[in-house]
Amino acid sequence: MLKHLKLSIMAASLLAMSTPLAASSDNDHIISRPDFKVVDGKFTPDLMEAFGRVTDPQLSPDGKTVLYNVEFISLEADKGNKELWTMGIDGSNAVRITETSAPEIGAVWINGGKKIAFLSTSPEDGMQVFTINPDGSDRKQFTKVEGGVDGFLFSPDETKILIIKNIKYGKRVTDEYPNLDKADAHIVDDLMYKHWDEWVTEIPHPFIADVTAEGIGQLKDIMEGEPYECPMKPFGGVESFAWTPDSKMIAYSSRKKEGIDYSLSTNSDIYLYDLTTGETEILTDCMMGYDTNPVFSPKGDKLAWLSMEHDGYESDKNRIFVMDMKSREMTDLTEEWDYTVNEIAWAADGKELYFIAPYHGPSPIFSINVKNSKVTPLTQAIADYVALRPLADGKIVALRHSLEYPNEIFIVDKKGETQLSHVNDNLLSQLSPVTVEKVMVPTTDNQEMLTWVVLPPNFDPTKKYPAILYCQGGPQQAVSQFWSYRWNLRLMASQGYIVIAPNRRGLPGFGTEWNAQISGDYGGQNMQDYFSAVDYVKQRPYVDADHIGATGASYGGFSVYWLAGHHEGRFAALFAHAGIFNMESQYLETEEMWFANWDMGGAYWEKENEVAQRTFANSPHKFIDQWTSPIMISVGEKDYRILASQGMMAFNAAKLRGIPARMLVYPNENHWILRPQNALLWQNEFFKWFDRWLKPTE
Repeated sequence: MLKHLKLSIMAASLLAMSTPLAASSDNDHIISRPDFKVVDGKFTPDLMEAFGRVTDPQLSPDGKTVLYNVEFISLEADKGNKELWTMGIDGSNAVRITETSAPEIGAVWINGGKKIAFLSTSPEDGMQVFTINPDGSDRKQFTKVEGGVDGFLFSPDETKILIIKNIKYGKRVTDEYPNLDKADAHIVDDLMYKHWDEWVTEIPHPFIADVTAEGIGQLKDIMEGEPYECPMKPFGGVESFAWTPDSKMIAYSSRKKEGIDYSLSTNSDIYLYDLTTGETEILTDCMMGYDTNPVFSPKGDKLAWLSMEHDGYESDKNRIFVMDMKSREMTDLTEEWDYTVNEIAWAADGKELYFIAPYHGPSPIFSINVKNSKVTPLTQAIADYVALRPLADGKIVALRHSLEYPNEIFIVDKKGETQLSHVNDNLLSQLSPVTVEKVMVPTTDNQEMLTWVVLPPNFDPTKKYPAILYCQGGPQQAVSQFWSYRWNLRLMASQGYIVIAPNRRGLPGFGTEWNAQISGDYGGQNMQDYFSAVDYVKQRPYVDADHIGATGASYGGFSVYWLAGHHEGRFAALFAHAGIFNMESQYLETEEMWFANWDMGGAYWEKENEVAQRTFANSPHKFIDQWTSPIMISVGEKDYRILASQGMMAFNAAKLRGIPARMLVYPNENHWILRPQNALLWQNEFFKWFDRWLKPTE
């Protein structure tokens, strides 16, 4: 899930006394838009790194100006940098207002639009809160929090600030052995000692402070003495918190568990902290799954949040619940709506909630009536939306992207949609277009499966093209109109491939039954869905049926390993990233045990557990004797979700069996490939591998 910061506003009159930022060094590298030349209209991996990455639109209080982030990448510096931009609500006068070597993120308007607050780095203090004028002048450091600031949220009356910062967690060697200050080891007594890509030695906590003329007052940890993370890692941010409109209380989401209990449960709750009394009330004690993203109505009489029903099921249907704050009565607005929700925001009149949800392919914007739960679609484009920003007049500003273009800012109203930002128009206009088809594929159990088929630029139906099957990770993550800077379907098609991207069983957007089918059945119907998609599309005369590949990451990597032992000659080459190869070792190697228990059905030693035994009987490593196709594998050694050893086992097995194999190992990457040069290397290796095996005449 992506973290969308929801930052409130504070008074600029109190910021005038804040500390000036130390000047950047003349040697600091300021990253700007790269000077990239498109050759022959071809979309290449290098070009993809040249796109501006648009995020986090914020509306000025008068609704006339949009503040947003644009990140450009420098391959030479091997990093990106986010800068702040503004433009009119009609898309006019787009201006870059920061130009520094430090990132500017999480920006909000303050003091009626006369100032902007944001996070950036200080040479002495790390990440802190800063302020500038809307034209980018008068940059000043506002906070000086020891250890840095991970997020901030100002109260509606702008007199207080919530700061997210890390506190110490767990034991250090020096806690027990003060004289062994150079010992390099971790002392572990319980589970969850590592998570995603880090050893857990710190956890985030929310702190409250007064906003003063000098900056902020003394911080108070509102969860002092509680060994629980808030916001929840790894994706939680300030969307985990919501101030009441009167600034007297804060709602927050936390899973108040640690160790083995944390590893086995997704049961987070919504809590209400009273600033006056210092007391905390649990609001969702009866709710057993994830409860996240609290949002108060404009009048504060209602609280909305996202809620999952089942403990341990992290991809459960996300429901929209609303609580009457006077009676504490809760209502599931989406009880009769069979789709999961990604993001919510209140309409200005408090009568409706806007939300985004995967729905039959794309992820549109909807509204839902708070009184009668009527759901109304608000967008018609075949696209995905993120970052809802409602205006007072019923219009909505949001980010929109598709399989064909990256994020840009749009405004949505009853008349339609208007594109506001045009950060990438120049590059996109020079590219030869691809064709994205929506194909309904019959499945082996007499269902219809939406499959995206992406055709190459300058497509000629009289020619033969190799194809790549895209296997989604998650495992329950929508194959929508997503734009990815690694798994980019347009980029694959632009290299001369037909891309087949099925919405197989176990994906949201097609009802809870379709989404849930994969749990406990990793090698089951969803794999037959992959075969159905490939067999259906390869019948087309322009598909080279002898040269089809398959690729994917995480669960998609598992899919590639499983398909390797069952595809019966369908695939001429394979590429797996961060995939599960040995289910038994994965069960004990991974960190979030709730995930393993729900998806695998239980532990492999539970001999009477039919679901678990079916899962482990279908582990890809048990079918290595049937592998025939060349396979390439990539892994990150800081991946603690699916350890690099999984891919290394698969590579070793392939080599021992005499199967052509290649492996790309990143010592300092995690489940994803994040550094620009590593990402470009990955793309180059990806296409070199498939070109070798799927384009034999070139």
